[in-house]
Amino acid sequence: MTEDAQKYIDDMARSRGYVLDYHKIMAAADFPVLQAANGVVNAAYLAPRRLDRKTKELLFILSLTVMRAPMPQLKSHIQVALDLGLSPEEILEAIEISLPEAGIVAFQWGVEAWHEVVGADVLEPTVAVHSGKGD
Repeated sequence: MTEDAQKYIDDMARSRGYVLDYHKIMAAADFPVLQAANGVVNAAYLAPRRLDRKTKELLFILSLTVMRAPMPQLKSHIQVALDLGLSPEEILEAIEISLPEAGIVAFQWGVEAWHEVVGADVLEPTVAVHSGKGD
């Protein structure tokens, strides 16, 4: 089963553009459950349907932001969106939709992930201020 699980993980990486830690854990620990869970993702997200892959990726980024999903998961979807040809500004616009829907905390989570992935410029104040980073 290990060889089958390895092939499956490699195929997931190719089709998605990313593999999360839980995918790797489940491939080794309970391969049939990974296959079942991945089947839902394939049907809803990867299979060609009415929405194109770019639109689905933006929806994923928005929903992961609203849910404050683990940072590596959110960042991997931002990177996939860039790989698909979406601009940093298009991705930020999707994240901005979280502001009226989920509030400032969720929005900040998404902006932080976006900034780390795209390396966007920041504008620092020129006056003394607390950053909240232990200063």
